[in-house]
Amino acid sequence: QVHLVESGGGSVQAGGSLRLSCAASGMTHSTYWMAWFRQVPGKAREAVAAIHSTGSTVYATSLEGRFTISRDTAKNTLYLQMNSLKLGDTAMYYCAADRVVVGDPLFPTKYTYWGQGTQVTVSS
Repeated sequence: QVHLVESGGGSVQAGGSLRLSCAASGMTHSTYWMAWFRQVPGKAREAVAAIHSTGSTVYATSLEGRFTISRDTAKNTLYLQMNSLKLGDTAMYYCAADRVVVGDPLFPTKYTYWGQGTQVTVSS
C-alpha cells in the first residue's frame, strides 16, 4: 500500500518561499508519476505540477517559473519549491502518486494515492 506524507507547509509573507516535501513509502514499482495539487475550500482541486520517475516534468501553465517540482529517488521524497509566493497561493497542498497515468498527468482523477495535505498560507 502506497503511503504519502506531506510536510513543509506553514505561513509566509507574500514574496517569500517555501519548500514542501512528500515522503513516499510502499511504492514497489520503478516507474510512476507523482504530482502536487492544491485546493481551497469551495473550489476544485487544482494541478500544480507532476513528475515522472524518468524525470520528465509537467507544470500548470500559470505556475511554471515560480514553482519547481523535483524528487530524490534515494529518499523516496517528492519536493515542491515555491518562490515569489502570492496571496492566491494560499491553499492546502496535496501530494499524489500512481504507477500509470493515462493522458494528462495534471488531472487529479488520474491518481490513486494521496497524502493528507499540508497547509500553505500566504499573507500580505
